[in-house]
Amino acid sequence: QVQLVESGGGRVQPGGSLRLSCTASEFSFNNYAIGWFRQAPGKEREQLSCISSSDGSNGITDYAGTVKGRFTISRDKAKNTVYLQMNDLKPEDTAVYYCYALAGPESSWGQGTQVTVSS
Repeated sequence: QVQLVESGGGRVQPGGSLRLSCTASEFSFNNYAIGWFRQAPGKEREQLSCISSSDGSNGITDYAGTVKGRFTISRDKAKNTVYLQMNDLKPEDTAVYYCYALAGPESSWGQGTQVTVSS
């Protein structure tokens, strides 16, 4: 099972930016589709973005309406890492952010990283 580690969370003021990283231990990480989710206190886990397996390209991306135009997902195949660049952050973006890897019957969640947007 692929092991995922998220990093890059923290506290930022409204309008600020953060870049989250999801790094995997598996050399075959690029064969996995990767999704970013978040969960705020008292709310259900929400899918934000996903990127397909690389298939020789950088992958196909998709975004939820709540983050489209502000968040960008990307993959660095050499580093076995998927990023979530988050710009123009809002207080309602405060949550624990998780990455998720999927390849056929195999899936894995990371442990999560806290993002707090507050003045």
